[in-house]
Amino acid sequence: MKNIISGIAIFLICACVLGRSASAQSVSTAADAAGNPWWQNAVFYEIYPRSFADSNNDGVGDLKGITSKLDYLKELGVDAIWISPCFPSPQVDFGYDVSDYENIDPMYGTMADFDVLASEAKKRGIHIILDFVVNHSSDQHSWFLDSKSSRTSAHRDWYIWRDGKGPGVPPNNWISTFGGSAWTLDPTTNQYYYHNFYAAQPDLNWRNPAVKDAMFDVTRWWYKRGVSGFRLDAVDTLFEDPDLKDNPIKTGQNAFGDPIEEDKYNTKLPEVHDVLRGLRKVADEHNAVLIGETWTADVAELNRYYGEGNNELQLPMDFLFTKVDKLSPAEFRKQIAAVDGASGWPTFVISNHDIVRSYDRYGDGQHNDQIAKLIAALYLTLRGTPIMYYGEEIGMKTTPPTRPEDVKDPIGRTGWPKEKGRDGERTPMQWDSSENAGFTKGMPWLPVPDTYKTHNVADELKDPDSVLVFYKNVLKLRHTNAALLDGSYAAINENDANVLSYVRLYKDHGVVVALNMSGSPQKVNLELKGKGFAGVKALLVTGKSSAKGSEVSLEPFGVFIGELRK
Repeated sequence: MKNIISGIAIFLICACVLGRSASAQSVSTAADAAGNPWWQNAVFYEIYPRSFADSNNDGVGDLKGITSKLDYLKELGVDAIWISPCFPSPQVDFGYDVSDYENIDPMYGTMADFDVLASEAKKRGIHIILDFVVNHSSDQHSWFLDSKSSRTSAHRDWYIWRDGKGPGVPPNNWISTFGGSAWTLDPTTNQYYYHNFYAAQPDLNWRNPAVKDAMFDVTRWWYKRGVSGFRLDAVDTLFEDPDLKDNPIKTGQNAFGDPIEEDKYNTKLPEVHDVLRGLRKVADEHNAVLIGETWTADVAELNRYYGEGNNELQLPMDFLFTKVDKLSPAEFRKQIAAVDGASGWPTFVISNHDIVRSYDRYGDGQHNDQIAKLIAALYLTLRGTPIMYYGEEIGMKTTPPTRPEDVKDPIGRTGWPKEKGRDGERTPMQWDSSENAGFTKGMPWLPVPDTYKTHNVADELKDPDSVLVFYKNVLKLRHTNAALLDGSYAAINENDANVLSYVRLYKDHGVVVALNMSGSPQKVNLELKGKGFAGVKALLVTGKSSAKGSEVSLEPFGVFIGELRK
């Protein structure tokens, strides 16, 4: 173990600097007793509204269903809920094609239902974060309907229209993320419009100041209704090269049979950061937080999304963490150290509506529940803000469709069988062992996996050894332990190929986390003798994991979280 005593001074200096940096992020941000903005120590929880709770038994989850589960979320230890898009939408991309940014889709309820949800969440100290689709709208939005009506319409320049290179030839070679050309010819005006995603999702023209003003006003509208922030969808793609240069072509084909391109001229342009700074300024006026869907290659790129002096996104997601697709202490150390050294507050994501669930990514088919607890102990005890995904806390697994006719996600319909889509990680929440897992009494929009019989909220609450009870225990510890809330991070035993271990230090208080990522028992010597600590006291463990003096014994995939003792 690194010399903890000699390192305390360094850790305390870092903690002080971090505190000044976090508080400087917003002059209007309310701080907690330790001087942190509200979002810094909050636990966020993503809800995919179609799949969370169905109050009217039509097979689709809704806002009243979410409201009915607020007590569950509060007791779990959730401080903020991020709701995937619930705005009016033709549902081509399940809500990520928005036809009205200032309303609620009838399938999810009404604005009155939202106001009740906001009020009830506030009573429980739970913040609401909405998913804001900033790159594109639906082709059914009134803006686009007007835009395509004529070349001289009021909203024509709100989207990106260009002539083709010739008959049947689009303006350039850009490929849609969801397959095929990123350009669609509209016969009304005989011009092509650009869509990074589906043809039903035309890209907004953020170079037009009117678009910026309208979208900024959308955030103000929701802030006034009690929203505490936004998760910004696909922020990398807001701007395109004005000259529409062809992208370089790589070798091979993607799952849709298209050439593989380097997205050089249609993603991550510098102008993106101008927009983020503007959105942040509006957010700061409302004590709000901005979370970014930021796909970055390294920490240097991640740092750009924090902005100079932390004036852009407070919480850009670190998806590099999700790219560690095996239980590898070395790989996790590398990614944790990278984001811990970033210029802003770390954000850790382990799964979401687009990413295969962690239960499957890391499970070995035999110890999946133990591994689920290990992953929970990892991302909920790191220095930073965690974003949970619904169902992670009960060990929900990814259950993709087995037949092409069962696929709902358009990506899967287009890319089958190489690309089966994202239905597998969006299946209904498993509340109990009754029919349809208690999600609905109707026909669920996606099949409920058979695993609901063994992994559901009601049964796991009764089992002290369940994944859910472990999540509740680690979240309770996180909320009440100063070292886990505000402590610095330092890796220890860095050459151990089987155990990931680290220390969190805050003032004279320390917590050690040791995670056995192997299928065999392991021992870790913390080497506390002469370091100012007499030993370690267990705070939360799995199975028979334990400590004696400076030595921690871990069962296969075991977890040990302990308090350093003087």
